[in-house]
Amino acid sequence: MIVLGTRAHGMARRRHLQLPDGFSYHKSEWLETDQNPELSPTAFLIEQPPGTVLAPHFHRQNQFQVMVAGGGTIGRHALGPVTVHYAGAYTGYGPLVAGPQGLSYFTIRAVHDAGAMMVSTDRARMIRGPKRHETTAPHVPLDDAALAALRTVERVDLIAPAADALAVTVTRIPPGAQVALPDPSGSLGQFHMVLAGRIVHDGRALGTWEMVYVSAGEAAPVLCADACGAEVLSLQVPQTAVEYRAAA
Repeated sequence: MIVLGTRAHGMARRRHLQLPDGFSYHKSEWLETDQNPELSPTAFLIEQPPGTVLAPHFHRQNQFQVMVAGGGTIGRHALGPVTVHYAGAYTGYGPLVAGPQGLSYFTIRAVHDAGAMMVSTDRARMIRGPKRHETTAPHVPLDDAALAALRTVERVDLIAPAADALAVTVTRIPPGAQVALPDPSGSLGQFHMVLAGRIVHDGRALGTWEMVYVSAGEAAPVLCADACGAEVLSLQVPQTAVEYRAAA
């Protein structure tokens, strides 16, 4: 499976929502498929208003959150562009607090999730099993001039590849160049999100925050930068832990 996530799709899906506890926000799906319990990639942008607090919670599926604008905190960790947070299935995290400029972040999953379960009210629904979360330091993408000056491919691991296939990598691609990325086999697939510049996929240009999902059944992806170069964030999703598969 190969699926694109675009700004146009996200803007068409943008809407205001409110949780039962009063927490309100804007949500826009940039990449969406269906609700298949085995593979149904999704990526949506959350715009959290200044000073608001999303209470500690957990989900049924492995997920990434990519902070792209504003600032705040998650638990004791400071957040800013571009911070990546990973939370495994049934791993509690939070609170997620937006700073004075608000906080915008993508939530990215390989499998559809039915929604947050609050630690304060849904603790009985927590399942025993491995708990895992990671938070990277903020990564600052290259500006246009630095991208244009690139002469060789550069790679930076934000989360080094792990035994369970979790990995987060930034790849900088010179103008007009292409690069083959690691094979997604053994994972639940990879999301490749443009942080700066543009990539070209199957004749279509993808700009900032747009992305392509590649499932484990596909060949190793090849990313092609257009004439301005590209910086791409690659998120490899681990398989759901055995303890959680029946419950998910």
